Amino acid sequence: MAKTTARPAVHRTSATAGPGRRVLLTLLAVTLLGTVSNNVINVPLRDISRELGVPLSAGVLAVASFVLVLAATMPLMGWVGDRFGRRRTLIVAQVLLLAGMVGAALAPSLPVLAASRALQGLACAAAPPCVMGMLASVYGPARRNRTMGAWAAANGIGQALGPPLGGLVAGPWGWRAIFWLLVPVSALLVVALVWLVPAERARPRRLHWPGTVAFTTGIALLMAAAALAPGGVLPWWWLGALGLVGVGGLIVFVLVSRRAAEPFVPPALLVEPRFLRSGVAACAQMFCLGATLVAMPLYVTGALGLPTALAGVLVFALPATMAVLATVVGRLSERTRPRWVLRGGLGTLVAAELGLGVYVTAQGGDLVVLCILLVAIGAGVALVQTPAAAGATRSAAGQAGAALGLFNTLRFGGATLGTVWVGLSYTHAPPLVLFGGAAAFALAGLLVSFAGRDPAPV
Repeated sequence: MAKTTARPAVHRTSATAGPGRRVLLTLLAVTLLGTVSNNVINVPLRDISRELGVPLSAGVLAVASFVLVLAATMPLMGWVGDRFGRRRTLIVAQVLLLAGMVGAALAPSLPVLAASRALQGLACAAAPPCVMGMLASVYGPARRNRTMGAWAAANGIGQALGPPLGGLVAGPWGWRAIFWLLVPVSALLVVALVWLVPAERARPRRLHWPGTVAFTTGIALLMAAAALAPGGVLPWWWLGALGLVGVGGLIVFVLVSRRAAEPFVPPALLVEPRFLRSGVAACAQMFCLGATLVAMPLYVTGALGLPTALAGVLVFALPATMAVLATVVGRLSERTRPRWVLRGGLGTLVAAELGLGVYVTAQGGDLVVLCILLVAIGAGVALVQTPAAAGATRSAAGQAGAALGLFNTLRFGGATLGTVWVGLSYTHAPPLVLFGGAAAFALAGLLVSFAGRDPAPV
């Protein structure tokens, strides 16, 4: 009996077989395109604002609309993947992404561009929960850490490629060429998903509308309040009102979900130790990543007076380190306890962020030292990202697409909070406070990693 059950598992978890490799590469390409789409217009944002005749503060809406819709709808898109099949959901999402790319390339005004970017964000929201779920189910527990390492590498490569790709394409051909370049890539991925990825059985379940609306609205309002806080676009009482209504939405979600027979996401599962540790750790490492990627270019081009191109090359060391170490961390997590790896990464982030804060406060300008510190932060992020993702998929909550969507909402929420923290502290506090805040966030994640006992494996 043991032999008959072992053979299918080996076949399903083999990522080196031809079909397994094609499935893996296709799903990683979907992840890579989604990450690139997120940050590809960050560099030419000033050119976009100028051509559309709007101030830069308004042009930021082209970036914010993508991130807000992405973060708010990932749990919902995870449910859609469960309900209609994750492969089918990814195919439809890629078609929507293609349409959003064409709309952005042809956009005559900022509202049209923002709406097209919001559509892109909705499409890309399907990728993290569906891809994570498919990787966990196709390759199984035996290769979970290794495949999640590959997924983390795709995210790191996307973080590294997006900004320079946008700048290189927009320079000679204009910012609209960025979207025209990505249109055929999205079309090719539609074909690859149809022909190379096997269909999955859908898991029909009713959508609990009160909980879904309350949760999505609450997350969207909290993200909007955070994103708008540094720019002074709205008065403080407006921001406070948005935040309070957002918190109220999440409270309503918990109350109505506790009484529902089939809640959108069972609240009790979200505080299950393995999912909680993974989600908080992912949020903390993305806070450090977001804060560092925004603050360091400002310091290099401002306080040090170095060219923007040189700042870009220097900061590239961080996501490049993430990408290089991701698969190594996956193998390391298979050979030791993943939680030890995760704690080592959070400890590295605490030390590296504090070291960067001390060095920058002393107005250190040695690029080699800065590069070493950025590599250390990249290593810390890599050490956290893979075991956190594996832990989320291994948890009881992670068996539902909506919960995997929430895990990724925590990731992107952490990055948003890191960016907001830079906006609030960069000009009003010494660098030690800025980078010390990132270290404190990582320390909080490290402390939470000791919370609770592991439940039975799923």
